[in-house]
Amino acid sequence: MTYNSTLLRLLEERGYIHQLTDAQGLDALADKQVVPGYIGFDPTAPSLHVGHLVSIMMLRQLQRAGHKPIVVMGGGTGKIGDPSFKDEARKLLTEDLIKQNVASIRRVFERFLTFGDGPSDAIMVDNADWLDKLEYIPFLRDIGQHFSINRMLSFDSVKLRLDREQSLSFLEFNYMILQAYDFLELSRRVGCRLQMGGSDQWGNIVNGVELSRRVDGTQVFGLTTPLLTNADGTKMGKTVGGAVWLNEDQLSNFDYWQFWRNTDDRDVGKRLRLFTDLPMDEIVRLEALEGNAINEAKIALANAATTLCRGEDAARAAEDTAKATFAGGGVGADLPTIDVPAEGIRIVAACTDLGFTASNGEAKRKIAEGAVKLDDEVVTDPNLMIVIAPGATRKLSLGRKKHGVLRA
Repeated sequence: MTYNSTLLRLLEERGYIHQLTDAQGLDALADKQVVPGYIGFDPTAPSLHVGHLVSIMMLRQLQRAGHKPIVVMGGGTGKIGDPSFKDEARKLLTEDLIKQNVASIRRVFERFLTFGDGPSDAIMVDNADWLDKLEYIPFLRDIGQHFSINRMLSFDSVKLRLDREQSLSFLEFNYMILQAYDFLELSRRVGCRLQMGGSDQWGNIVNGVELSRRVDGTQVFGLTTPLLTNADGTKMGKTVGGAVWLNEDQLSNFDYWQFWRNTDDRDVGKRLRLFTDLPMDEIVRLEALEGNAINEAKIALANAATTLCRGEDAARAAEDTAKATFAGGGVGADLPTIDVPAEGIRIVAACTDLGFTASNGEAKRKIAEGAVKLDDEVVTDPNLMIVIAPGATRKLSLGRKKHGVLRA
């Protein structure tokens, strides 16, 4: 359909829209008033990762269109863990660890959103503020009556676990009710009218829309994004080295920049739309490039995405490091670095300490495959001891894309 509101036109143009509970209703509302919209993030780790970035960017686009983003930290739901499309229950976190994770995660949102007291300024809330105060019997009586077990069992997120005969605890089964209650509570507290999320959250979002209608008679809306996969069908953000973390203390600026620089040619246009603020006419120009020229688009993507998450200085330094390392054959200043003791370090330990490999055993296998280079020379001896003169540096590489610095 053709949208009238700036919000839905922007989201559709950039590829964020998969499902809407009431497209016409939301379009009409967004065309006449500021729409507060939220996405929830459970603090299961000290940092969010690239898999969360579509959600963060949706909140950014919501604000760019003149509406109000609400970031919900799952201090309450994080004590349970979302079972959606998981093969097993999440490890339960202590309250202290959840608080630490929330504090660590908060920082990244300040780079993507403008917080404040204005009509379209973002706010951050913690659902522990209301979920921790719920009384069990009143909650069952007032809220539980609106949920059908038959319908809850039909949701794919639950059905897949049961079809595989994998355990789904009563604790996890309650997650969808608590998420629906979040929407009701946010509607009452801050006038929230929209919940957004990934396509795997559709059932949870619909529950919240229906709960607000049944309990308060309030019309609220839901919107999901498509499942984001790479051109080869793999899930975006999953790499051999692990998650692509958004916090710099979890992943270096250079490695973050390199993740975007290494985008498959076929994914460049989609990622430019979803993960940058570049104008659409510039994106259309960049994604039309072919052959070696497509590298211009990849560098533009890496710079724009890194600038949003890590800052302009980090993006510039990462690009300079890439030029020095790859084009110039030198050692860039922004590469991951370890200090080598006077007695030296074995090459397998150096690979592991730099994060190239998960273990010394894996490093030995990579050496046997001829994938490890020291100063651009292939290493064949897994027992090699690297000794570095005071003040000197050496470059260690794994494959074509992982490089690090050893210094005395």
